[in-house]
Formats: sequence, structure tokens, C-alpha cells
Amino acid sequence: MIELENIAYSYGGGELLSDISLKLSPGSFHFLTGPSGSGKTTFLKLCYGALTPTAGQVRIFDQDVRTMNRDDHALARRRVGVVHQDCQFLDHLPVADNIALPLMVSGRDDIENVSNLKELMHWVGLGNRASALPPELSGGERQRAALARAVIMSPDVVLADEPTGNVDWEMSQRLLQLLIELNRMGKTIMIATHDLNLIRAAKSKVQTRVLRIANRKLQLAGADL
Repeated sequence: MIELENIAYSYGGGELLSDISLKLSPGSFHFLTGPSGSGKTTFLKLCYGALTPTAGQVRIFDQDVRTMNRDDHALARRRVGVVHQDCQFLDHLPVADNIALPLMVSGRDDIENVSNLKELMHWVGLGNRASALPPELSGGERQRAALARAVIMSPDVVLADEPTGNVDWEMSQRLLQLLIELNRMGKTIMIATHDLNLIRAAKSKVQTRVLRIANRKLQLAGADL
């Protein structure tokens, strides 16, 4: 689904990532760890085509990102849900409309999907915040809304950058369970996180692969996590 072959990425005159290869297979579940500044967010951006590698090849659904045109990228984005660390919303629209925006853009805002929207908002703990505007949300609520927006179209792949960074442990478990259930439906999941407890909780419920970025390289994390 997403393949990286011997990729490197340079930024500001220095190499941030070097000689990385990875294949995200259908139905796989990955965690991505590493110290702050190691390149986790950059790596995720390479995975969905927001950045182009300075060396090597990235293929998204069998297409080389270097040959993809604007329409190709738009179609790929419909199949890849992304939870950004610095989630942005349209401040003049209610939370429900922000979450439903991908449906409206793609012309899929029908009755069935509107019903799914309500169920999803309840699942992430925002059922009573549908009419609130984004500036009225707490950091944790914004993060939950970002996750809901990323999965509203049931994408094939979900890439989440610190999706539980601003929520308490109970809510982080609910959000993790949502991602696990999506994975059980065959979705490919990758979560970038510093939270080792979250990784341990997931490993007791689903088969996961834990990757770590260190010294510009990607490696399999130790089994003691």
C-alpha cells in the first residue's frame, strides 16, 4: 500500500533521514517511536506524499510520488487518513461540519454517512460538542476531532502523529480501541508516539510492529517495550 525504498530526506543542509526502507502492508499495525526531532513527523509526511524524498523512492498505492499529478494526490489522500500533530480546523464552522468536511468535499454527505458521523462523534467523546466552534475546544477535544475527521471516510490507511498527546489515559484508550477496530476491519495503521504505555496496551490487544527512528535510521524496536 505504501512502500519506501532506500529513501533519504535532507532538511536545512543536513540529512534528517537516511537509507530507510519499509513496506506498510494491508492490515498491518505499526508504532513509530524516537526522540523529539528524530524525524517522525517528516517520515509520516513522506508516507502520504506531503514531502518528496531527496533520494530513494516512495510508492503510494503502486504509484511513485514523483510521477503523481495533482489529481493522483487527491485520490490518494481519500485513501489515507492523517491525524496531524498541529491539527487545523475552519474556525467559523461547527465541530461536526469540520469532521464531515472530507465527506462533503468528496460528495459523500448522504444520510448514511451523516448517521456514521454522529456515532463517530460519540465514540471519540464529542457527542455533546457537535455545535461548538473549534476555538471553544480544549487541546484534547481538538485532538479527538482530528482523529474523527481522519477516519470519517473509512480510509485504507491511517497515519496518526501523536493522536493521544493531549488526552487523558481513559480517552487515549478509547481512541486506541477505535484504531484497533479499524485495523481489525483490514485498515493499515501507523501511530507516531512517545507514549510507551500506549504501545504496551496495544500489544496486549493486537499484533503490532514497533519501529524506532534513531541516528537517521529506521530500526525495529526492542521486544522489551
